[in-house]
Amino acid sequence: MNRIFLFFFLMMATFGFSQKSKINLDNIKKEIADNESEFYYQKMLFKYKGLPKSIDSVEAQHLYYGRTFLEKTVSTSDDEFKKLLKDFNKKNYPEAIAKTRDLLAKDPTNLDLLMIMLQCYDKLQDVKNFSYYLSQFKLLTSAILDSGDGKSEDSAFVVNSVGDEYILINVIQIPRQASRSSKPATGGMFDIWENNNTKTYIKVIYNDF
Repeated sequence: MNRIFLFFFLMMATFGFSQKSKINLDNIKKEIADNESEFYYQKMLFKYKGLPKSIDSVEAQHLYYGRTFLEKTVSTSDDEFKKLLKDFNKKNYPEAIAKTRDLLAKDPTNLDLLMIMLQCYDKLQDVKNFSYYLSQFKLLTSAILDSGDGKSEDSAFVVNSVGDEYILINVIQIPRQASRSSKPATGGMFDIWENNNTKTYIKVIYNDF
């Protein structure tokens, strides 16, 4: 493993678990669309892109969970995403970066795209750009970590998608051999990951608001 990527995973392990707060998706939906609100999405994106470290935890929550209410986002099933994956798998990192940058312009808070950027810049040993995207990645994943502690249904971690769930289980280091079960939940689905009699609850929300 390269030194930069090793540093990346060490940083993941040092994420602080701050005070947890219940996610009010109805309020988030209203506030990110209100151009008079301090949480207006386009206003927050300006800070997120320019100075991600200036974003506080409440803004991070609105940025991450607000994404589910945006009209235009990038999906892993999109042709453009599949094309950049081909470049990445071929180790054509400069071209993968160019394609990912174009997609991030459309969907700046997409964790899948940020992960690809981090891996590309890791392979190219580009510390400056790696650090920039790491700041954004940490900001968004911290919002997930602040949504709960994962110890019960009432305090489950809350994620926007199954893809984000798998990013989360890597961040919190749930072992690959852990078993997963699922059950319906209001507004989404609970996935329960169990390893050595320890359960971690993750709620995947549905965009039906």
